[in-house]
Amino acid sequence: MSARKRTIVLTGASSGIGAVAAERLAEQAADLAVVGRNPERTRAVAERVGGTAFLADFDRLDDVRSLADALLDRYERIDVLANNAGGLHSRREATTDGHERTIQSNHLAPFLLTNLLLPRLIATAQDTAEGERPPRVVSTASLANLFGHIRLDDLDWEKRPWLGGWRAYGTSKLATILFIRELAERLTGTGVDAYSFHPGTVVTSFGRSSGLIRFGNWVTRGNYGIPADAGAVPLIALAGDLPVGAPSGTYFDELKANGRMRAQARDAQLGRDLWSLSAQLTGVA
Repeated sequence: MSARKRTIVLTGASSGIGAVAAERLAEQAADLAVVGRNPERTRAVAERVGGTAFLADFDRLDDVRSLADALLDRYERIDVLANNAGGLHSRREATTDGHERTIQSNHLAPFLLTNLLLPRLIATAQDTAEGERPPRVVSTASLANLFGHIRLDDLDWEKRPWLGGWRAYGTSKLATILFIRELAERLTGTGVDAYSFHPGTVVTSFGRSSGLIRFGNWVTRGNYGIPADAGAVPLIALAGDLPVGAPSGTYFDELKANGRMRAQARDAQLGRDLWSLSAQLTGVA
């Protein structure tokens, strides 16, 4: 293990698997940037793990830009960026930036944050000593990618039925996998790796606006999935100080490499086109 204290930026860290991962990663002597939207919960987690709280609402891309500025000002090195924030929305709603909330919070905002922090991650890789783990970008995806479908002419889901937001959610997680695979290609030779993962069906406050999740929770008395402690395991493993043992760009189903993906996730040209469109929508050069 590395003797140097590693800096980990963890979004979605104020609750669920993010809060659990923050505690476990802090036990590995990591310096944690605890990023969340809720001020009280975010600060409570940061205080508990000895990290630093950063507030950002991913429904506002200006918040993401301000977050990146604050992180770059605070940390000379960034070893891990864990994109864990996101959500499922039962009603279609637009953000202040004019995008559908699901695709913005689950894909466009992490895409923007990653690109703004990439120069620091690459610089960290160039300054990484022998025996230290290379910097990583880790993004929380989902098995729900299997019922997603990306249409570059309808990323904001204006031309398709909403259906409780589930297909839009699956599409956003399909976009996450494509983004990480394309990012891994673009990072070849830089010393920075990129991974995505499905945490499992986790029982947390996630998706509490969804009637389907509320029904499942009622029918099973809260036992429809695994607890947050179990769901956080792959996030801790990928953001932690141990070797990953799989090529950069790999999508994990929990701890199993090469998890099930929709065919679109393997479409390299779609990944490049999605990157170009995402860059255009977020103002990334």
